[in-house]
Amino acid sequence: MLTTWTVEDGRCRVREGAISDITAALPEAARESAAEVATAENLRRAVWIDLLNPTADEERAVQNGLQLEIPTREEMQEIESSSRLYREDDVLFLTANFLYGVDSGEYGSTPISFVLTNTTLVTVRYATPRAFTAFGARAQRQPALLQTSDAVMLHLFEQVVDRLADILEKVGADMDKASQSTFRASQADFKMQRRNDKLKDALFTLGQVGEVTTRASETLLGLSRILTFVGAEKATAVRKENQAQIKTLVRDVRSLVEHANFLNSKAQFLLDAVLGVINVEQNAIIKTFTVASVALMPPTLIASIYGMNFEFMPELKMALGYPLALLLMVVSSILPILYFRRKGWL
Repeated sequence: MLTTWTVEDGRCRVREGAISDITAALPEAARESAAEVATAENLRRAVWIDLLNPTADEERAVQNGLQLEIPTREEMQEIESSSRLYREDDVLFLTANFLYGVDSGEYGSTPISFVLTNTTLVTVRYATPRAFTAFGARAQRQPALLQTSDAVMLHLFEQVVDRLADILEKVGADMDKASQSTFRASQADFKMQRRNDKLKDALFTLGQVGEVTTRASETLLGLSRILTFVGAEKATAVRKENQAQIKTLVRDVRSLVEHANFLNSKAQFLLDAVLGVINVEQNAIIKTFTVASVALMPPTLIASIYGMNFEFMPELKMALGYPLALLLMVVSSILPILYFRRKGWL
């Protein structure tokens, strides 16, 4: 999908189209409407060109229309800094991993490339972070956000930072709920199954929180690297009126990085606490079985002695032999329990 964003007569104009084998099979009118977006004239007029899951034909159209190279999906996967942040002539190529899908629960990280020229911003992506959708809605209400290519990029970064702040706030709230649930479950007089279910839910929540926070930190790290690189190139890459926004974004990213590190530490602490509570529960169960096994050892020993098939065992011929053996078994099982209770083990 290829989408162009322009400002015409003070209004935001969004054109969506596609170039692919499927498009070629459409009726002529629909085919012309879809392909019109990718004409060289429209591409050169666009302030922002958004490529979502682009086909080879769409990439070729943008490359020919703007006379620049579009990073391939394989190139976007490269992790070394020199492959993600570089400059060719007057064009900046910026790539970072962005968190997406948190609301649906099917979250992940996807690389997104920003190709910044003096007149056009090209974004190449294979997923849709919510920040992109939110910025698109804002841009249609406020066309002033699309005045220049560098302004579009910085406003996109601003939207990403705002979205990450919301995610981290939600993560902190979920962590607090998991913490309260864990300690209430350990203190309240719940049934064992209910208590175990609460501890299991807390572990699951903390696992999700840890993964989301880690991916958010990865996004913030990528943004920090991009802003540092753009800051070094701002004399030619960013217009003077937009340079102050870079400093603001850098401060916001740093504060979110610190908050994400705090949440990671808190998640690790709570995970250790939950595992400690589970360990205490397991120790209590093991202690119960240990006391029971020790209490049953003397009666078992007595029963095994009198179960031996020796010819001379005087007690077997006593009239009170059986009740005395039972009494001895009961007394021998009670004495260990009394001893454990006196020691404070029960």
